[in-house]
Parts: sequence; C-alpha cells; structure tokens
Amino acid sequence: MKKRVILSGYYGLGNGGDEALLATLLQMLPSHVTPVVLSGNPQETALRYGVETYQRKNFSQVIKALHSCDVFIWGGGSLIQDVTSLISPFYYGGLMILARIMGLKTIAWGQGIGPLKYLPTQLLARTNFASCAKVSVRDRSSSSLLSNWHIPHILAPDPVWALASQPVAELANLPKPRIAVTLRSHPQLTPDILANLTHALRNLQTATQAFLLLLPFQKSHDLEIAETIKSQLNDHSQIICLEDPQLLKGAFRHVNMVIGMRLHSLIMAASEGCRCFAISYDPKINRLMEDLHIPGWDLIDIPQDVNIISQTWIEYYQKGEILSHQKIQTLVNDAFLHQQLLEDI
Repeated sequence: MKKRVILSGYYGLGNGGDEALLATLLQMLPSHVTPVVLSGNPQETALRYGVETYQRKNFSQVIKALHSCDVFIWGGGSLIQDVTSLISPFYYGGLMILARIMGLKTIAWGQGIGPLKYLPTQLLARTNFASCAKVSVRDRSSSSLLSNWHIPHILAPDPVWALASQPVAELANLPKPRIAVTLRSHPQLTPDILANLTHALRNLQTATQAFLLLLPFQKSHDLEIAETIKSQLNDHSQIICLEDPQLLKGAFRHVNMVIGMRLHSLIMAASEGCRCFAISYDPKINRLMEDLHIPGWDLIDIPQDVNIISQTWIEYYQKGEILSHQKIQTLVNDAFLHQQLLEDI
C-alpha cells in the first residue's frame, strides 16, 4: 500500500534554489510513496512535477492535505531562521506541530538551521526537531546546533548536489567562453555598489572576451537587477530565465566562472565544474565558502574601487581552480545520505 507524504517548503514561489530542493526530494522519495506538495502556486507545481498539490496558505486545504497523509516532511533549505522573517519559523514550525497533533510521522530533511536570534524561535525549533523521527542537515553549523540540543541527525552536503541536471538547448549556440552572474536584490546591494559591480563586469568581459549569462534565480528579486546590468553591457550577453531546476542546474555546463549571490547558484555551478566567486549576504553562503574554499566578499565588504573588483575577478578567471572531479563526485555521493531518511517511510 502506498504511503502519502506531505512535503512542506518554500515551494511554488519562483525561487530556483527551493524548487531545486523540491525536485531533489521528489527524486529521492521511494517508489511506494505518493507525494503531496504544499505550494504557493499549486497549478504550476502540479504541472511541472506531476504531483498532487494544495495551496500552502489556505488553512482548509492544508488541513485536508494533512488528513490524507501519513508522513510530514520539512523539505529542505533555510526554513527555520528568524533573520529575514519572523513569520517563517512560526509558519513551518506551526505546520509541524499540527501534523504531529494529527498523528503524522514527522521528518526534517536537508535543513539549514538558523540564524535563530530570539528565544521563542529557538525553543520552537528545538521542540520541533526533537519531535522528528529523523533529521538531516546540510551544514556543520546546523549540525553543531542539533548536537548541542542532543538531537540525533545526519550531516550531509546540500541535497541539490545530487540533483540530476539537463542540458539547455538554447545555450548550445551561444559563444564561449562564458561567465554566469546570479545577483539578487538586497538592502545592502545599493545602486552605487551595483553600478560598481556592473562596471567591473564590463572590464572582466573586455579582458576575457567572455559571453555573460545573467541568470535570475527568482524573477521577483533578480530579474530587475539582471535587466539593469544588461542595459550597461554590450550585445555579448543574455538574460536567461529558467523555471525547471534541472535545466537551471544544466545552464552551468560549459560555463567557465560564476559570480553568485544565490547559494544554490554556487552549488549548481560547482557541481558542474565551474569556478565560483561568491558575494555573500547570508551566513549560509559563508559556510559554503569555508567548506569549499570559494573566494569572494561579504556584500558589505565589496571594494569601492572598481579596478580592484575587476582585477580580482580577472585573476581568478585566469588562475582559479575548480573542484576536482573526485571532490565533486564525493559531494554528490554524500548528498545521497539525505535519502536514508526516506527509505523506511
């Protein structure tokens, strides 16, 4: 008999990284499981993945979905943090409490926990993780937090390392070499800083003769910035919007270097053998930089001198090392440890 499993995450909201987590989770689920997804855009999610869906913020639909399922899964990413949103940990934490009250087995899969600045969210997180039948996390900081709380868990690389990628047909005839850029809106990404970065990208393009791929990971946050940059570049560049996460990952094939703010743009690029230069706005990106020795700057520490920015990028493009095939394969293999949580559902 098939078990019905409800998947809860930041799904159906146009974020490429979270869609990649959903695609990976669906890829890892056992064949005897029927997935049911809570989504911000149920029709789109159902069409893309061929799954049963419910509106994530419609309480009656959520209750209906929970009533029909046996297992509840927190489906990856930075769901439990209170820095960008105080609502987020209470929404996801509340859903898990509700699922537990209704008798569902609960699992936390591929989590990146924190930052948690406030005592109420810390207590909520600790209670929920402690109540889970199984837990996996994607970084050492999250693992350390759970260890301090004496909560058993699996530590493995971000699940998206294990996502199967697909080639993007429209890229086949674009010029090489290629550099990809994935910037997102942020209060600290001021117009002056964006102007300096754009100027530095022009210098980088001139020095390398590279074709620039501007890849918005979330149109609502990234597209306007991509369009602003594109308006200042020559025709040797293109904005490409990809909704399918396997295609989004595949877009980094045959790309020489990525300059990325998005965590999953860096993971996808590194997994496809691309040099990565990070611009960090969040501790999760700094953790990845430390783990993989990725160079970059915190957003607030970007040099004011355009020449320093462009020269740093040029030197890294020319001399920077990519991850070895062996290292990439190890990360991919280890990411499948998250699948162990799902085997006995």
